[in-house]
Amino acid sequence: MTYQEALTQYIQATNTHNFDNVEKILHSHVVYWFTNKTCTSMEEIRAFFENAWDTIKEEVYSAKDVHWIAVDEHTATCLYTFHYEGILNGEFISGSGRATNVFVKEKEEWKLIHEHLSR
Repeated sequence: MTYQEALTQYIQATNTHNFDNVEKILHSHVVYWFTNKTCTSMEEIRAFFENAWDTIKEEVYSAKDVHWIAVDEHTATCLYTFHYEGILNGEFISGSGRATNVFVKEKEEWKLIHEHLSR
């Protein structure tokens, strides 16, 4: 799997709304920076994802304008605009923001070690 495929798999896993699928792509020391929260343990990250999925029903997450800004044989960093849409309190909503993802290659697998999302 390439680092580009790792990003694609991560987004596909996110859209399953099953954290077990997402966790397979995460590094054991992953750190998330969200607009209003930092998550540094798998338990915190799981809770954040599951709360988001419970809040925005049928959410679809996507990445547009992906730019790989630093890549070598062991790390790959990209910037992109994230988009989401779904149902909040019975109403359709959508939005977007900025994202930074850092992947590391470990045992021939690319894993997400950091994600920073902001509105």
